Amino acid sequence: MLTPITEQLESLRPVLLRFARLQLRNDAMADDVVQEALMAVLEKPDSYAGQSSLRTYVIGIMKHKIVDVLRHAGRNRQFDESDDASAEDLADTLFAADGHPLQRPRHWGNPDAALEQQDFFRVMELCLEKLPPKTARIFMMREWLELETEEICKELDISTSNAWVMLYRARLRLRECLDLHWFGDRVVQKKI
Repeated sequence: MLTPITEQLESLRPVLLRFARLQLRNDAMADDVVQEALMAVLEKPDSYAGQSSLRTYVIGIMKHKIVDVLRHAGRNRQFDESDDASAEDLADTLFAADGHPLQRPRHWGNPDAALEQQDFFRVMELCLEKLPPKTARIFMMREWLELETEEICKELDISTSNAWVMLYRARLRLRECLDLHWFGDRVVQKKI
């Protein structure tokens, strides 16, 4: 019979696996990282003080495990931009030739308050899933795993300028998705 915390952890497994697979691009390594994070919680249940959700706590542990794997894996991958060809079209629809936005962004209210809301993370996750996998990966490596650009470039075997272009494209698409599904009409959120 499963304990309540074990049941909660088991319900988090699909979300954790999806994120770990996005970052590691290897099912076996992703499974290992998720298992290690879950075991860390089960081995020291008193370490979870309840100051955040259990999901946030486990993801924090897993984040460090993923960074360790990325730093020690020593593998190189070629970065294929073929699935990101439409990003330039997106930039053309959002910006004028002089680089200024065609429309002023909507006022997003208090971003710190929005980050505290559970629904925001659900919408953000769905927006990330809409990105091409490689674009989402580089964005998460930089913004969520907080890896330095040089580490990302080495891991993905890309140039610094390529990394910045990919980050720019990711931010454009995420901005558009969040503007539509979170900061804009809240009714649309449910339709993602």
